[in-house]
Amino acid sequence: MASITKNPLFDAVADDHQEMYEYYDQFVKHNGQPEVQQKWANQLIWEIARHAVGEEIVVYPLMEKYLGEEGLKLANEDRADHQFVKEKLYTLESDMKVGTPEYDQLLKTVMDHLHRHNDSEEQKDLPLLTAKIGHEGSLTAASQFKKSKKFAPTHAHPMAPNRPPFETLVGFMAAPVDKLIDLFESWPSEEEMKEAKGKD
Repeated sequence: MASITKNPLFDAVADDHQEMYEYYDQFVKHNGQPEVQQKWANQLIWEIARHAVGEEIVVYPLMEKYLGEEGLKLANEDRADHQFVKEKLYTLESDMKVGTPEYDQLLKTVMDHLHRHNDSEEQKDLPLLTAKIGHEGSLTAASQFKKSKKFAPTHAHPMAPNRPPFETLVGFMAAPVDKLIDLFESWPSEEEMKEAKGKD
């Protein structure tokens, strides 16, 4: 994917948005092949989960910090969008079967909602934020955003419902953000990782 803005944070977020669209296109392209569609649905839901948590840990707190009341308003609108998506994904993963018209329609509803949400982020939220934090701030935020995506589970299908929250993507997305932020901050920084590698 070609990034044209040369703004690290904007590009990291927008590249994720593009990946979502590409995975959904593959899901639609394989209509009538439920086994193949299941793979693309898993990939898509995994990407949505990783992306949403990255924004909630890194991007939205920055919007609140640097954009004042407007940033708080925008971040809360974005969180409400994520909540809508989380609820629909929960229904997809727990109550529906790939290859049915109901599944297709609900996933389309999710993607239509994400298109509007993503467009709003790219056209309004991110330009406002990146103008405030500058290139260095954007570089740091992009690095943190990418690092936060390592939290996501590697399997996109849900486990038994009595497992801990991180065992499913929807459970992962529903975990309290403050708990995720604490976990995120307890990992070594990139500088610490580089220093450790340099000593080997």
